[in-house]
Amino acid sequence: MKQLNLNEVNEYVETHISYFHNKRLEYVRDKIDLTKILKQKNPYLFKAKNVIDAHDLIKGFLDAFLQSQEETIFGNFVEELAIFVCNKVYDGKKSELTGLDLEFEKDNIIYIVEIKAGWNWGNSSQIKQLKLNFNNAKKLLEKQTNKKIIAVNGCCFGKDNKPQKEGYLKLCGQRFWELISGNERLYIDIIEPIGHNAKQKNEEFHNAYIQVINNLTLEFSKDFCDNGVINWEKLIKFNSAK
Repeated sequence: MKQLNLNEVNEYVETHISYFHNKRLEYVRDKIDLTKILKQKNPYLFKAKNVIDAHDLIKGFLDAFLQSQEETIFGNFVEELAIFVCNKVYDGKKSELTGLDLEFEKDNIIYIVEIKAGWNWGNSSQIKQLKLNFNNAKKLLEKQTNKKIIAVNGCCFGKDNKPQKEGYLKLCGQRFWELISGNERLYIDIIEPIGHNAKQKNEEFHNAYIQVINNLTLEFSKDFCDNGVINWEKLIKFNSAK
């Protein structure tokens, strides 16, 4: 085990968090069009919420679309951060095993880890696949070593006070960051560098976001409104007709 250098962690985070902001801005500027957001989101939900203003409808569709994209982008960022931290302390490496993200050795134990951003991430089928991935990885590694192997579902935030699951550990938030770093405060220490340049980046994003909403609302009004009133039948047919 090597001592974690927080300055190196801060430098890594401040450098790589820009990727999150840039991809987020790229989505809102270059990868969003009316067809995409109208076909991917649920119009029935907005009708049930009595959304009658075209601008509010487009904002709702766009926000739902962007949230899913942001979660994916940020999830990739924190996964890479966890691997970076573990590499510095335990020579951890990105796993080549199917479905897994990280491998490292600590106290003569081999840990195999699948990383998720949050604690509440999976349905029953996904949990079943997680267990299968862990079992297959263990069988493969047991042929190569006599060391104990522990499978971990590492979640970058949240709590689960019953970490012992069937065949693996689920370590969330502080427990996960401490496992891969040996530092019980790391889950707190990384919050400041994650906010690096956030105000400036969010202002840039907000300006592009407003422009996109205005343009999409204008386009939507031309195609799916009659005298300023949303034509829900036309919208539903566009979204769901065979």
